Amino acid sequence: MKQPISLIVNGERYDTLCQPNLTLLEVLRENLQLTGTKHGCELGECGACAVLLDGEPVLSCLVLAMECAGQQITTVEGLARGAELHPLQAAFADHGAAQCGYCTPGILLTAKALLERNPCPSRSEVREALSGNLCRCTGYLQILDAVDAAAQVLREEQR
Repeated sequence: MKQPISLIVNGERYDTLCQPNLTLLEVLRENLQLTGTKHGCELGECGACAVLLDGEPVLSCLVLAMECAGQQITTVEGLARGAELHPLQAAFADHGAAQCGYCTPGILLTAKALLERNPCPSRSEVREALSGNLCRCTGYLQILDAVDAAAQVLREEQR
């Protein structure tokens, strides 16, 4: 039996009905039509479905939507600043870090959480933070370079 739920996604409130056993991933994609969050393994092993829940990365395939009521959810659709790309998005484009793009939304959000916690991470800290996000295309070097570049831009913006 479907139940009402209110979710705050990318700063907007969404009211919808869903089965209590639906994951946040399913509700984001199917009910709210926010398809930037990707279906990957649905086992919590690939990171393609990562979103931010109150600023922390979570695997939306492992979280029930009902558990997220009242929390701030950020998807890749909420990353840009209006018409301007977030520095991470711009750096991914500039460094060729998004090839097929399937893993990119989860990596972007995971990197965003890292840079908010640690604006000057070492390369090994970036690797560790992104270790739950699998990419089959890039070999990761471009991704690491893009996160480093975005961190520098964000630090300069803070000055």
